Amino acid sequence: MAFFWLKAFHIIAIVTWFSGLFYLPRLFVYHADTQDEAGNARFKIMERKLYRGIATPSMIVVLLLGTGLLSTNFGYYLSQPWMHAKLLLVSLLVVYHFYCGYHLKQFAQDQNQRSHVYYRIFNELPVFALIGIVILVVVKPFG
Repeated sequence: MAFFWLKAFHIIAIVTWFSGLFYLPRLFVYHADTQDEAGNARFKIMERKLYRGIATPSMIVVLLLGTGLLSTNFGYYLSQPWMHAKLLLVSLLVVYHFYCGYHLKQFAQDQNQRSHVYYRIFNELPVFALIGIVILVVVKPFG
């Protein structure tokens, strides 16, 4: 029974982490297009609160609960190729998360050099990871 509670909270944390991964780059799109100082200041606050208050704590919970789930049958999961692929995608999402933090710092210091078009493309990257992860976990194509 504890396994299912762990899994439920893991999924909840995934949803909240992805909400941050989807929304923060969308804020960057609008921030990159902002010309007025009030808008610039507002986006800085929104981005910081989203990254530090929602996305990062959610990522930490995802990783902790995911490790807990892995530990329930570590030998089995480690022998499954689909799990290796999933963990690779999760690792790439962690890199993406911290790269969002890099962009956040650039905006916070008024040093952003990227256009809204870049951020529109950047915003779509976690979608591919999400699709891949869900297919790997549900379908288990190589296992």
